[in-house]
Amino acid sequence: MTIVKALTLFGALMVPAIADAKPPLRDVKEIDNELYYIAIANEISEYCPSISGRRLKAISVMWGLRSKANELGYSDNEIRAYVESDAEKDRMRAKGEAYLAKNGVSYKKPDTFCTLGRQEIQRNSAIGVYLRAN
Repeated sequence: MTIVKALTLFGALMVPAIADAKPPLRDVKEIDNELYYIAIANEISEYCPSISGRRLKAISVMWGLRSKANELGYSDNEIRAYVESDAEKDRMRAKGEAYLAKNGVSYKKPDTFCTLGRQEIQRNSAIGVYLRAN
């Protein structure tokens, strides 16, 4: 068999494998970003007593994200592994803490969480839609 025929055969056999290859869920922005927004909103609601998280909305969105991931070919086990991964939790925490710090939030000053939370609610931002003032 010539090299060209071998490469052609190999390429033909690899097409289904390449088509099945999926990026890590952390690289699927429509899923990863939404989980990030929910996480930031949750952190704000945990530290600010005058703001609550819209938990039912967040749960509903998370079910939708699971369905979307399933439609993209991710199994429930792959989704669970992503959500429960310590490395992903650490990455998300670092990203969230950077956002909070950039916006003047300090864990030593809980009122700064309230300030950011009210701004997010007022802007009806991707984070603000998961919050409500008490």
